[in-house]
Amino acid sequence: MSERGALRTRLDQLAREVAKFGTVGALGLVVNIAVSNLLWRTTDLQVVRAGLLATFIAILFNYVGFRYWTYRDRDKTGRTRELTLFLLFSGVGAVIENGVLYVATYGFGWDTPLQSNVFKILGIGIATLFRFWSYRTWVFKALPAPEPTEPTEPAEPAEPAPAAEEEVLEGFLKQERRSERASRVEAESARR
Repeated sequence: MSERGALRTRLDQLAREVAKFGTVGALGLVVNIAVSNLLWRTTDLQVVRAGLLATFIAILFNYVGFRYWTYRDRDKTGRTRELTLFLLFSGVGAVIENGVLYVATYGFGWDTPLQSNVFKILGIGIATLFRFWSYRTWVFKALPAPEPTEPTEPAEPAEPAPAAEEEVLEGFLKQERRSERASRVEAESARR
């Protein structure tokens, strides 16, 4: 495969991965926002604590989606390591996500339901970039690529050897001579 074809293949695979990651993430976003709003409206939890709890519920939802759909073809041998790293990087993402909400709520006093949702979504967006990079790099590791075999040189069309060409030509000439002789013999027979 040419370098251009290999690059095209890698970009197509990355596009599919991003689409699957985005689909699971979008569903996780719905879970996160729904649980956040439910907790904000029905409990006395502070805004950031409710947001943090919603984030961890969404993280559990996302793990199932990533492991069994987005990254189902990735290495499955170290599930304990995988889950530990997933929770670690998800925790860092939760700090990023809710850090934005914290700064907006307590730093600027923006704590209306609309403002809380806007900054929750902004934080999720920033944290998503970090999560995509960390999950694909450290958590759901790609299986090693199979060892490439030595590319074989494409077989060039076999050209007849000069000796073979000469033999073919000689055979053709002999055939012609036989035809001429046969014609002369027939002509002489016809004259007699």
